[in-house]
Amino acid sequence: MIRTLTALSLAALTALPLGAVELVMVEQPGCIYCQRWDEEIAPAYPKTAEGAFAPLRRVDISAVEDSVTPQRAVIFTPTFLLVEDDVELGRLEGYPGAEFFWPMLDTLLHDKTDFEDPTE
Repeated sequence: MIRTLTALSLAALTALPLGAVELVMVEQPGCIYCQRWDEEIAPAYPKTAEGAFAPLRRVDISAVEDSVTPQRAVIFTPTFLLVEDDVELGRLEGYPGAEFFWPMLDTLLHDKTDFEDPTE
């Protein structure tokens, strides 16, 4: 039993490396643009280089400051916060559609982190 708990604990500790970059989606109930993002982007996101580099974490707008340290208040949903150690590195406000979301996210990742897309 001790070996199993140790293996589970080790797996939990290594799930995200210390200093891991995450994409935090700030959302709220009834947000139609959050729903559009869920339909158009969410299924593919974890399967992309961006999703592997910056896994998605969802946070309700009422709990943002309990979860991360934003550079300024989050007013709109969805807002996508690029964070490291729960501190905001940059953000995308709103959801402009799939054709704009991916290039905007790539720019944010390239500007604020050491992200390299292996398909480029």
